[in-house]
Amino acid sequence: MQRSNTYIIIFSIVLTVILGGMLSIASVGLKPLQDKQVELDTKKKILGAVTDISAIEDPNEILELYKQKVESIVVDFEGNIVETNEKGEPIVAEKVSVQKNYRMKPEDRVYPVYKFKADDGSIDAYVFPMWGNGLWDWISAYMAIDKDLNTVRGIAFDHKAETPGLGERITTEVIQSRYVGKEIFNDSGELESITMVKGENNTGLSIHQVDGMAGATMTAKGVNAMLDQYLGCYQPYIKKVKSEGNKVALTQ
Repeated sequence: MQRSNTYIIIFSIVLTVILGGMLSIASVGLKPLQDKQVELDTKKKILGAVTDISAIEDPNEILELYKQKVESIVVDFEGNIVETNEKGEPIVAEKVSVQKNYRMKPEDRVYPVYKFKADDGSIDAYVFPMWGNGLWDWISAYMAIDKDLNTVRGIAFDHKAETPGLGERITTEVIQSRYVGKEIFNDSGELESITMVKGENNTGLSIHQVDGMAGATMTAKGVNAMLDQYLGCYQPYIKKVKSEGNKVALTQ
């Protein structure tokens, strides 16, 4: 039976409204689960940068370990702790979007800092989140610095669209382990950052260099730029912590 154009238009509108409503309801219903998964993924990356959690399969165990071992703060570009936003609302490090902040000027951002605690409650390492541009899209990292605030304890990279088999290797243990034990300051106390050199199987690398990835020069350049920029942004906070530590040592 042939339908009129009016019938078809009305039917299409009604169907669109119904389907749109169903999708909206599904989105609202799934949001708590999505938020929980994002929270879990973030905390796994933070913990994974500083300690081996590969044997832990229970998500609740991950969250409990995070609760026990990590305390977080937010600092500004000058290294001062920030507790509230411009509206006077509390700032929670875990809710700060490093991706959104990346669009701002460095001096206008706030920077989450995650402090990993030893069994006695003392600070054993600091984890700094970072964001940058790879070859095709964003790259990110959580870099863990030892309590000396110089030696890399570990790093957890992520990416959206680096080339399979090439730039995407930044997420592998092979690449990430190369950063362990490297240092971000030189002997003069100046920020040196860590550079991924060109090519693979290089020899004679310094304490501030790591071996590269064959065929992934642009990804390596993105990683280097990200580390250099964000370590520079965290440097005022690092210097404040070091200064406070020296003052405590002198009074003991």
